[in-house]
Order: sequence, then structure tokens, then C-alpha cells
Amino acid sequence: MIQSRYRQIVWFFARVIAAIIWWDLLLPRVGLRGWAVRTRPTRLRRIAVAYRALAIRLGGVLIKQGQFLSARLDVLPEVITAELAGLQDEVPAERYEDIRRLAEAELGGPLAERYLNFDATPLAAASLGQVHRATLPAAEAGGEPRRVVVKVQRPGVERIIATDLAAMRTVGQWLKRYPPISRRADVPALLEEFARILYEEIDYLAEGRNAETFAANFAGDAGVRVPAIHWTHTTKRVLTLEDVFAIKITDYAAITAAGLDRGEVAERLFQTYLRQIFEHGFFHADPHPGNLFVEAAEGEGAWRLIFVDFGMVGRVPPNLRAGLREAVIGIGTQDAARLIRAAQRMDMLLPGADLALLERAQAQMFAQFWGKDMAALRQVDMREIRAFTAEFRELLYAAPFQVPEDLILLGRTVAILSGMCTGLNPQFNVWNGLAPFAQKLISDEAGGAGLNFWLAEGGKLLRTAVALPGQVEKVLARIERGDLAVAAPRLEQRVTRLERALRRLVAAVVFAALLLGGVQLGVAGQAGLSWVLLSGAALALLWLIVLPGRG
Repeated sequence: MIQSRYRQIVWFFARVIAAIIWWDLLLPRVGLRGWAVRTRPTRLRRIAVAYRALAIRLGGVLIKQGQFLSARLDVLPEVITAELAGLQDEVPAERYEDIRRLAEAELGGPLAERYLNFDATPLAAASLGQVHRATLPAAEAGGEPRRVVVKVQRPGVERIIATDLAAMRTVGQWLKRYPPISRRADVPALLEEFARILYEEIDYLAEGRNAETFAANFAGDAGVRVPAIHWTHTTKRVLTLEDVFAIKITDYAAITAAGLDRGEVAERLFQTYLRQIFEHGFFHADPHPGNLFVEAAEGEGAWRLIFVDFGMVGRVPPNLRAGLREAVIGIGTQDAARLIRAAQRMDMLLPGADLALLERAQAQMFAQFWGKDMAALRQVDMREIRAFTAEFRELLYAAPFQVPEDLILLGRTVAILSGMCTGLNPQFNVWNGLAPFAQKLISDEAGGAGLNFWLAEGGKLLRTAVALPGQVEKVLARIERGDLAVAAPRLEQRVTRLERALRRLVAAVVFAALLLGGVQLGVAGQAGLSWVLLSGAALALLWLIVLPGRG
């Protein structure tokens, strides 16, 4: 482990966590929420600037994480994404001599003998490796010289990853002590899953096999291209593949200049990922802008999506795919109950979650937001959001969700994909893409099951119809006995919130009185009594901080 690197990473995150606790947890509890809100954009930008500087200086996993955050145009403030966007292109390159030495050791001979030429200037530098253009000799390239790109791992990357993961585990130990996080995520398990993914990513033999699997899955699709692997010049730390670099998917001006519709690019990208996840169960899990390109193809208006870098791929096991299918059908058909069942199936809900309230909240979200594109969602009236928040305050406060480790890669991928589609087309409408796909899933489900499917659906309706008269009779009997109680949860919630607000008000008044009294006695020279009152003020402040803010 590299101790100096470890200390820098841990110290950075310690400062960030301390700032969040102070500004977003403590100050709002003592009546300074407005100040915290007003200064938040400046503070976020300052954190992003510091993170970017640290990532550029240290590289490794920090670059990869920064690239992920910079792609979250859909949810993160622009002050963060704009500041981190440069991490897509400004990763410092390794010295050519170090790269040459490693590549020659892996390939068993001088680069001048293995390639006709090898460009010393890197085409691209990534967090864990960098890419150089080269030319394969005719004898090893199918009869004629062929332009290729050679991906070479950064020297010493294993030690860098080990250090970064050790630092992240330390920060994870801090985070898991915070109950709202520990209830919703097994932080150590998530970090171990992340470690497994990282170590797979630096095995270039596995990456080559992943690329060939992906290419086979899309073999019949002329709109998707994957570079061919040259196995004679590939090892665990050196990967030689077909040169397919074209228009970067975030080069919006070049895409438009090539006569391509950015909205169409976003739609094809989205649909391609739906196929990967739901049909193939195997998906490209690192869709940042350096790994996706667009190129014109033969034919009027024809073009292709190009995928590169298959070091990070995800696999969707059958049970998870079934839950995801349920979720997509639930969203596409605005079926709130089905969406909640899907969340249960994927183990995304905490035990004891209020399923009825969750279903009602989801139905309300469908009613208010379904069908709106990203631009429209960003312009939703704040009064509408506040009304929704007020109605489901208890649900938002309890946040009964957890993060299954099986979904770590998929969640990261979908998050980046959402930001990329929004960047390509600010009016990107996820509903328009999901609804027909959901209908296709329903059709496939019904067609595959045949008569059994329709018998099962009919059986559900028949059981409901048979049970209804008995349920009505039970309700009427309870009314006659006077046993029927009507719950008023929202009234109870408001009373609870009022009681807590009164307790906080009392604590604030006591704190202010003791503080002022202590200061006045100190000024008057009564040091002993002043110390007693100021100590009492400190206890009152502690009471004020630890009191729950909401019911």
C-alpha cells in the first residue's frame, strides 16, 4: 500500500464528511437552514474543484469515480458535473518509456519487431491504462498491414488499486456507523463487489473475451459495431484491437455536422441497453463518453454506435432479470402495485416498509410526472414538488429502500446512461422508450406462456371476484358491532410533528436563556456562575441537535 496516497484520500473524504455533517445536519437543526441552502452551490463547487485536483494528481480509482459523477447530468447540480467533466479527457498520460518497457515484457520482444510502427504519443489516457495507435504487419493481420490500437496497463496499477480500496474501506467504516446508511446498504459488501469489478477490469484477456461475447450478441445488428481482438498481440496487461475510433458520443457539434439526429442517437443508445439488460443478460457497464462513438455507415443516413472497453461488464442473473422485467412493465403500464412487487422481488425494500403508502406514492408520481421528458421534469413547479413532499413526508423521511449488491453495476450503468441520453437530447423521454418495450415484454410473456398465462390471469380475477362478497360481509358485520375503526395516520403524524416542534422550541428557548445569562455573568466578573450557565447552554444545544427534526 502507498501510505502517502492513502492518507491524502482519507483526509479528503474526512473533510467532506465533516462539512456535510456541519452544514446539512447540524446547522439546519439550530435554525440556520436558510444559510446552509444559500451557500450550498459555492460549497459544492469547492468540493468538486478539490476532488478534480486530487483525482488528476493521483489518478487511479479516483478518476473513474469522477468520470461517473460527471456523467450524472440528470440529477447532479451543474456546478459539480461541469467541474468534473474535464476528467473525461485530462487524465495524465504515463511516460512512454514506462509503457514501452511494460508492453515489451508482456509481448516478449521489442515493439519495433511486434508492430510495423507504434505511436509514442497516446491516443487516449484512462484511469487504469492508456491507448496507442499502431500498425500490425501483413503476416499477422490477414495479408495486409492493419491499423490497430494497443491498450497498455499503467505500471504499478495493482498497488494503486489496493491503496484506493483500502482508503475507501476506511471511509466505508465511518459511513456504516450512520444508521440511515447502514440500514439501507451493506457498505463493506458493496465495496468488496466494487473491488472484484476493478480487479476484473485490469485482466485484458477477460476484456477480450467480453468484447467477443458482446459482438456475438449483436451480430445481426448493423447499427452496433465492436472492435475485433487480435489475440496474437494480446496478454493480461496488453490488448490489441481493431482501430474503430470515430465521433465521440459527447461531441454534439460533430454529430450534428455529420448529419445525424442527436435525439435518434440517444434513442438508439437507450434501446441498445434495454436489449443488453433484458434480452442478453450481459451489458457494457462503463458507458462513459470515452468508450462510445458514432460513425457514418454505408447507405443514406446510415450510422452505427461503436462500443469499446469491455473491462467492466455486468451480468444479470435470471432472478434479477425477472424482477427488472416486472419493474419495466410496471413503469410502462403505470401499474404501481406491480412496480412495488418488483422492488420486493429484487430485495430493494427494507423489512417493515409501508407497502400501501409506497404504492399510493408511486401511483401519485405516475399521475403527476409520467410522460414528461427530462426538460419538462427539470421545470416542474416547485409548488407541485412541495405538495407531493408534504403528502408523503413520512415515506420520504423513512426512506425504506436498500441497495442490493447485485445491482451495484447495473445502477451505476443506468445512472450514467440516463445522463448521457439527456446530454444528447435535453427532451429525451424515457417513458416513450420504456412503454413500447414494456408492451413487448408483456407480449413475449403472454406468447411464451400461451394458455397457461391467460388461465393464470383469469384465475387472479376469479379469486378476487369470489372473495369480494365475503370481505364486504365482514366489513358490514364489524360496522354493526361498532368494531370498525377508521385510522387517521396523517392526523397522528401532524400531532407527532407538533409535539416534536414544541420540544425543539423549548430546547431553543432554554439554550438562548442560558447562553445570554452566562455571557452577562461573565462580563460582570461572575466567572463561576457564568461557567455553570454556559455549560447548561452547551447541554441544551446538544439536546436540540439530537432531537428528531421530523416525525
